[in-house]
Amino acid sequence: MKSPSTLHIALGFSVALHAVLLTVRFVDPERFNRVFQDTPLEVILVNAKSKERPDVAKAIAQASLAGGGDTDRGRATSPLPPSALTTLGDAAEDAQHKVEAMQEQQTMLLAQIKKQLALMPPPDPKLPSRDAARADQEEKRKQLINILAEIERRINEENARPKKRYISPATREEVYAVYYDTLRRKIEEKGTVNFPEAAGKKLYGELTMVLTINFDGRVLSTEVAETSGSLTLDRRAQSIARSTGPFGAFNEAMRRKADQIVVVSRFKFTRDETLETKLTER
Repeated sequence: MKSPSTLHIALGFSVALHAVLLTVRFVDPERFNRVFQDTPLEVILVNAKSKERPDVAKAIAQASLAGGGDTDRGRATSPLPPSALTTLGDAAEDAQHKVEAMQEQQTMLLAQIKKQLALMPPPDPKLPSRDAARADQEEKRKQLINILAEIERRINEENARPKKRYISPATREEVYAVYYDTLRRKIEEKGTVNFPEAAGKKLYGELTMVLTINFDGRVLSTEVAETSGSLTLDRRAQSIARSTGPFGAFNEAMRRKADQIVVVSRFKFTRDETLETKLTER
């Protein structure tokens, strides 16, 4: 074959260049920008993951996260772990039910062991002490008595401790909701009448407080879980909560389940010089 001439090389290069140029699209720059404005792309880091893929992805992350957060308020921007107080709410409700189920099982087991001991024949002194059947029976009796003593010890220890009930937005019993509503209104009235101030200036801010109420209505303790940023305001809020008590005594239905209730509440001292409280989980 003859080597291509300079003309042939030039023609081939021209054809290739025109082919490349034909693949280039010219679009309206403003329209191109609107594509990205209308469909923004976000890349985020998440501190949880799910095996379930979301139907409509809102962002790109290193792991699938189906649901989560409060979409009405926007996605959370902090990667910090949840507060320790999130053990309240539904988690506390589930834990409470588990404890009650375990206590019921413990009571049933106690009754079964007592029944087994009652059905066992009493020791027969006529049988020789080295008899294998007698030795097995006495060993079983001894084991049952030890188990019975351990269960009774645990029950007595549990009964000696005050039973606490955590009140949160997830608490479903109406009797607790009514009691908390009365407690809330009394504290708000007290805080509004005795609005906190220092050096003649009103103190404004928000804080989260944990209150423990005894069955007779006394306020046993107040603890600031999330500070307002002002130690003076925190202390005044605790003083308001303590001085509002005692509240009403627990009724029979409440007392059957709890000796004390623990309330986590958000205290907000507003610019209108009123106290607003709200039951919270964190």
